[in-house]
Amino acid sequence: MSANLKYLSLGILVFQTTSLVLTMRYSRTLKEEGPRYLSSTAVVVAELLKIMACILLVYKDSKCSLRALNRILHDEILNKPMETLKLAIPSGIYTLQNNLLYVALSNLDAATYQVTYQLKILTTALFSVSMLGKKLGLYQWLSLVILMTGVAFVQWPSDSQELDKELSAGSQFVGLMAVLTACFSSGFAGVYFEKILKETKQSVWIRNIQLVSFFLEPSL
Repeated sequence: MSANLKYLSLGILVFQTTSLVLTMRYSRTLKEEGPRYLSSTAVVVAELLKIMACILLVYKDSKCSLRALNRILHDEILNKPMETLKLAIPSGIYTLQNNLLYVALSNLDAATYQVTYQLKILTTALFSVSMLGKKLGLYQWLSLVILMTGVAFVQWPSDSQELDKELSAGSQFVGLMAVLTACFSSGFAGVYFEKILKETKQSVWIRNIQLVSFFLEPSL
């Protein structure tokens, strides 16, 4: 049962990631009359949905008791300002990253974006080694080298007129810089968040509520 659930979760994750990229790319390049939606608005809506999902999970863990939920949120967030303050750094970085992804998809085709964004695996590995003291084996380093090679081939100039025409509305260089910056910010913020989770006993749902709270405070 656990193996089936693992593969089901993997399949859902692949579908969600792929459909998200295609949807974002389509919505940013669709030609229509009137102004296009603000990427910051889309990011705020996504974070609102995320914090609602986390609160529902905390509510479930507290045996569906509103009183227990209120006590947990009060004790773990309001009464621990220093613990909550630790999430200010990754919150700001994730805010930058989420907006950069919209910039990248507005200037790169979906395939190039998807492959290039996988460099976050490399940055996460490097930050894990430097910040968490993790050790990578020979095959893991070799896999990272193959990943970098694949990204380099994707960025190799193409003679395809169709691709040039598709990218004429934006700058490919701007998109590339945006996605590379997002890769570094994703790697650092992810490892920083993991480090915080390992040093405290608070659940990942509470930590995510703290994280999103910092993000939403200047937006609302």
